Amino acid sequence: MLSIIALHNSNALVQGLSVIIQGKQHRRDYVVFTVMLIALLAARPASNEKAPAQPAPTALRLALLHGIPEKWNVEKNFATFLTALEQASTEKADIFITPECWLDGYAAPDKESTPERLRTVAQDINSSTYVQRVAKEARERSMMICFGFTSLEEGKIFNTAGLWDKEGKLLGLYHKTHLQTHDLQYSYGEGIPVWPSQYGPLGMMICADRRWPETARTLRLEGAKLILNPTYGFHGDMNTAIMRTRAYENQCFIAFTHPEESLVTGPKGQILAQWTGDTPGIQTCDIDLSEAKDNNHLSDRRPELYGVITQGEEKK
Repeated sequence: MLSIIALHNSNALVQGLSVIIQGKQHRRDYVVFTVMLIALLAARPASNEKAPAQPAPTALRLALLHGIPEKWNVEKNFATFLTALEQASTEKADIFITPECWLDGYAAPDKESTPERLRTVAQDINSSTYVQRVAKEARERSMMICFGFTSLEEGKIFNTAGLWDKEGKLLGLYHKTHLQTHDLQYSYGEGIPVWPSQYGPLGMMICADRRWPETARTLRLEGAKLILNPTYGFHGDMNTAIMRTRAYENQCFIAFTHPEESLVTGPKGQILAQWTGDTPGIQTCDIDLSEAKDNNHLSDRRPELYGVITQGEEKK
């Protein structure tokens, strides 16, 4: 109450104190004015005082792209991506995810594929008009985008997924880390990072990476409550069991994004959304990251017993 009085009477305080100083007011008035002045000063924030940080939003809408892209046809696949983005905008999606290497249609498994031919569809991060357009779309639509493509970086090609924020800023590039058979045309990814976002730390794994439980566990221990999983490999009942398990054991959300299946699993191993087919489109799913807790499977781990898990030879 005093602070309100002080705010409304700051000019009167100055005038009143001036009179008091000149000795024209009684001692009682001096006390009243002093109390009001203290209230006024207390109500004013310090010049260097920072506003309290706002908690990150936890509720968001995912949009998972499905449909079978055409191998090697970069232009056609990008046009399909733009059409799906428009639909996701209409449905007010916050994060849009494509399948693995969407831009070139995941050409690596093609029997005609070679590392040299893959370079013809690989995108230079600094000069690719497609990569620049993804950033532009993210900014203009105010939508985070996880985009799969073959990247060309420092003379090497990678199976890559990039993550752009709602301002069109590239948060990071993830390179597939577990390579077998046709994927050996790519260079190995050498990290399992998470990136800060308006929704807290986010992580990615690509396709087969999900088959090694250490991948999802590493992302979760780094703080990711949502793992984006662009993929093109097998799907169906066994995959559903794997994705439910990965989400359950790590108490997180996973967005499995395959050309023929869109699947979102939750912290309790539940299926939150699932679509199967081969027609182009999107599957949306609303999630709340506050449901991903850090107790139970995470708090009761015994890492001092798990040393053998990380023993092995470094991949070249």
